[in-house]
Amino acid sequence: MFYYVLKYAVFGPLLRLLFRPRVEGLEHVPKEGAAIVAGNHLSFSDHFLMPVMLSRRITFLAKQEYFTGPGLKGRLTAAFFRSVGQIPVDRSGKEAGQAAIREGLGVLAKGELLGIYPEGTRSHDGRLYKGKVGVAVMALTAGVKVVPCAMVGTFEIQPPGRVLPRIRRVTIRFGEPLDFSRYAGMAGEKAAVRAVTDEIMYRILELSGQEYVDEYAATVKAAGTGQAPGKFPQSER
Repeated sequence: MFYYVLKYAVFGPLLRLLFRPRVEGLEHVPKEGAAIVAGNHLSFSDHFLMPVMLSRRITFLAKQEYFTGPGLKGRLTAAFFRSVGQIPVDRSGKEAGQAAIREGLGVLAKGELLGIYPEGTRSHDGRLYKGKVGVAVMALTAGVKVVPCAMVGTFEIQPPGRVLPRIRRVTIRFGEPLDFSRYAGMAGEKAAVRAVTDEIMYRILELSGQEYVDEYAATVKAAGTGQAPGKFPQSER
């Protein structure tokens, strides 16, 4: 109930008024049944701008840090994310990744819409980074379609480190649902989940127009260097 109050009475009208989001391809998001919406992640604003454009409720796997921050701000942030049904994810290891997959599959098993950022973290420089295979494992295990989504302009309004967003128009693009039934029963095969993940990322790339970096965003951030954009795998061109 609180989710819909925030969406339709509080955040929805405010965000529409301030940012005048241009939405393209909304018809590609299924009106019922389980599906995954997989998008690029450029800004903290993504958490709000995309969901308010959907008529359906969407549940995201949110990083655990949003639920464990210190002080009043941390408590308010945690309360907000819990109130809108977001699921905390510990991103600190292989077992943590498996737990996230189980949580995501639980959402899909209820016939709901699951939102996920395959890059695993926000882009620190506006480029699109290599996707992690969890999205593919969930899509193949649950047997659901994946709707690619691109946020355009949110990095410019609120890049990492900026507290308050700039007031500018943004665009949200949804692509045609991707059907991976040809990989049925192959959720445990590394080559299959990598191929599925790369196809998802390529579709996001087409929608967003970003430069692509064939490295994980977290790895590049940790290295503290801005590596030159890599080429997308030839098989996905």
